[in-house]
Amino acid sequence: MAPDRGSTTEPAYQTISTSNNPVIDDELDDRGVQNRRNEELNFLSEHGHEPQNFTLRGILVGLGVGLIICFSNMYFGLQTGWISSMSMPSSLIGFAFFKTLSKHLDIPFTPVENVLVQTVAGSMGTMPLGCGFVGVMPALNYLLKPEEGGPLFLSLWKLILWALGLCFFGVVFAVPLRRQVIIREKLKFPSGTATALMINVLHGKDEVWKSSRQHRNPSPSLGIRHPPSSPSPIRDDDGYYSDASNSPRVSTDSPRDGMASSTPRFRTDTTDVEEVQGWEKGSWVQRVKLLVLSFSISGLYTLGTYFFPVLRNLPVFGSTLAQNWLWTLNPSLAYVGQGIIMGPATTIHMLIGAILGWAILSPLAKHKGWAPGPIDDWEAGSKGWIIWVSLAIMLADSIVSLAYIAGKQVAPYAWIVLEPMYRARAGRSWRNIFNLGSSSAGYVPIDGVHDSTVLTDTLSNTGEPLPSSPQSADLKSLPDVDAPPEHLVSGRVVWIGLISSILFCILCIRITFGALVPLYATVAAVLIALVLSVMGVRALGETDLNPVSGISKLAQLFFALIIPQSNKNSVLINLIAGAVSEAGALQAGDLMQDLKTGHLLGAAPNAQFWGQMIGSAVGAVVSALIYKLYTNVYPVPGDLFQVPTGYVWIFTARLVTGEGLPPMAWQWAIGTGLIFSATTCARIVGTGKEWHPLIPGGIAVAVGMFNVPSFTLARAIGGFMSWYWKSYMGRPETPLIVVASGFVLGEGVVSIINLVMSTMDVPHL
Repeated sequence: MAPDRGSTTEPAYQTISTSNNPVIDDELDDRGVQNRRNEELNFLSEHGHEPQNFTLRGILVGLGVGLIICFSNMYFGLQTGWISSMSMPSSLIGFAFFKTLSKHLDIPFTPVENVLVQTVAGSMGTMPLGCGFVGVMPALNYLLKPEEGGPLFLSLWKLILWALGLCFFGVVFAVPLRRQVIIREKLKFPSGTATALMINVLHGKDEVWKSSRQHRNPSPSLGIRHPPSSPSPIRDDDGYYSDASNSPRVSTDSPRDGMASSTPRFRTDTTDVEEVQGWEKGSWVQRVKLLVLSFSISGLYTLGTYFFPVLRNLPVFGSTLAQNWLWTLNPSLAYVGQGIIMGPATTIHMLIGAILGWAILSPLAKHKGWAPGPIDDWEAGSKGWIIWVSLAIMLADSIVSLAYIAGKQVAPYAWIVLEPMYRARAGRSWRNIFNLGSSSAGYVPIDGVHDSTVLTDTLSNTGEPLPSSPQSADLKSLPDVDAPPEHLVSGRVVWIGLISSILFCILCIRITFGALVPLYATVAAVLIALVLSVMGVRALGETDLNPVSGISKLAQLFFALIIPQSNKNSVLINLIAGAVSEAGALQAGDLMQDLKTGHLLGAAPNAQFWGQMIGSAVGAVVSALIYKLYTNVYPVPGDLFQVPTGYVWIFTARLVTGEGLPPMAWQWAIGTGLIFSATTCARIVGTGKEWHPLIPGGIAVAVGMFNVPSFTLARAIGGFMSWYWKSYMGRPETPLIVVASGFVLGEGVVSIINLVMSTMDVPHL
C-alpha cells in the first residue's frame, strides 16, 4: 500500500553516516536525502549526455531485431492472437551482436545504447497488433458479410497508409504521461524494470541487485543505521519500504565521498525488483548459447511440421475426441515457450477456459441443438456458439477492471472536495465547507500521487543551492528528480506532434475508407483512444498487463451507442473505432515500459522517443508487407491461420450493433458475465494475497475458450514447466525465460522458410 500521507509524524529514514561526529537524526536524514538527490541528478545528467543514447548503428540493429520479432508476432498473431514485445530477448540479442564486434567499435556499446536497440526493436515488433493486422484487418477482409459492406480488401498502399495513420499518436501521447506515472507516482512497470536489471547485469553492473538486498538487510559495515526504536524496514506489496506503522522510509545509499555513483543503485527502492528473480551475475555467452540452442531446436521442429503436418495436431486423447470435439495437442515449442513466459497462473486459467468451453459448453450446445453445424464451424457450429460466452466473460472482466482503474484516479480528487464536508458534518459546523484548499494542522491533503520516496531537488527554482541542512518539509515540497531539460521531449514538440499525428490519423482513415467511415466517427475514435490509453498505461504500470483487448471492446460498446443501427456500415465503423483505441493504448503502454527501462539506466527520454517513432514507422510498413505475404500464400481463415481474434472482433461488433445471437447464447453469456464480474472484483480485492492466483482471470479464461484446445494444452505444459523450475526446484528464472524466448523466435523466424517452400509448392510428406 502507499505510504500514509496523512500522518502527522515525521518518517524515520535510513541514513548513511557521512561524518564521525554525532549528529541528530533529523539533520542526518536531511543530509542523506540531499546527498542522494545529488547522486540521482549527477547520474541522469552523466548518462544522458552519452553520445550512445542515439546512434545510427543502434537504430539499424534495433530495426534488424525488430524485423525478426515482427515476423514472429504476425505468425502467432494470425494463429492465436498472441504477440509479445520481446523486450528482454531483443536486449540480449542486441548486446550479443555488439559484444561480438566490440574490438571493431570506435565507441563502446553502453547500457543506454542497449536501451535504444530494445526500444526500436520492441516498437517495430508490436506493429502487427498495433496496426490491426492480427484482428481487425482479417475481419474486414474475410469475415465481413456483403450486407455489412464486406468483404473489404485494401490494396498494399492503402494498407501501408492505414498502418502509418495508427502508429504515431499513441507514442506522442505517452510523453506527457511519463512524468506523472514514472517520475511522480513511480509505478512499477515490472517488465520495464526487469529489462533494466538484465541490461545492467549484461554490462557487468550488478550493483542494482546487490543494493536491493542491502536495503532489505542493512549492514552496519555500510554505515547504514536506524533511528532508535524503529524496526527494520520491510517491503510491502507496492514495492515501498515501510515499518509497522506504514511510515515511509528512504534508503540513502549514497557513496561516502558524496560523489555520484556510476550505477543506478538509488533506483532499487522505488522499483519492483522483487518481480525479477534470480538475475545473478553470469556469463552473457552462456545466455546467448541458451538462446541459440532453443532457437535452433524450435526452428528444426517448425521445419519438420511443414513436411509432416500431422505434428501440429496429435490425438493424445484418442481419435474420437480429436475428430469429434477437436481435443488435440499441438506440441509446438513456441507455444510451450509462451506458456513459460505467461506463467503457471495464467496458463491454468486458460486451461480452465478450454475445459469450460470445449469439454462442457461445446458438447452441451451440440447435444441441445443450439449449434447444429460441424464443431469447427464459426457460424453454425459450437466453435462459433461458445465464442459468444467468451465475449461476455471478456467484456465483464474489461468493464470491471477499467472501471476500477478509472475510479482510482477520480477518488483522490473527489475526496479533496468531500473531505471538508465530512469533517464539517462530523463537527456540526459548516463554516469551512467551501475552504477546499486548506487543511488542518498536521494534515496533508491527498493529491493522488503515490511517491515512494521523498527525494527532491537540491536547487531552487532560481538555481540557488538550498542550505546544507534544509528542513524535511522544504525537501518534500520540491519537484521529483528527472532527466535534465535538454534530454526531455519539449512541450512544443509534444503539442505539435500530438496535433499533427491526430490529424494524420484522421486523414489516413479518410483516404483509406472514404465515406464508409464518417468524419465525426473517426474524430471521436481518436479522442476516445486517448482517454482509454491513460487507463491502459496505468494498468500496465501496476499489473504489467496492458488490457488492449478490453479497451478495444469498450470502444466498440461506446460506438454502438453513437452510431445508429440503421447505418448499413455500423459494423465496419465499429471495427475501425476499436482498432484506433487498441492502437493508441498499445503504443502508449509500450513506450512507457521502455521509458521506465531508460529512466532506471539514465537513458535520455528524447532519444527513446525518436527511436520509438522510427521503429513504429518502419514496423507499420513492414507489417503491411508481411500481412500481404502471409495472406496471399495461406488460406485465411484456414488450418494454419484460424484468426480467432478476427472472429472476436467481428462477433463483438455484431453483438453491440444489435445482431441476434444463436439460441440460448445470450442466457449463457449473461450468466457467465455476471459470474466473472464477481471473480474480477475478487481478484481486485485479493491483489497481493496468496489466494489471488486461485481466482480465474476473465481474459485468460476467455482466451482459452476461443482458441482451440491444441494451443492451450501446449501453453499449459509451459506453465507447468515454469512452476516446476521456479517454485518446486527453486531455480532462478533467467535461463528459463531465455530458453522460452528462443522457442518463440525459432518458430516465428523459420516459419518464413516454410512460407517460401509453400510458395514454391514443395510437397508435404
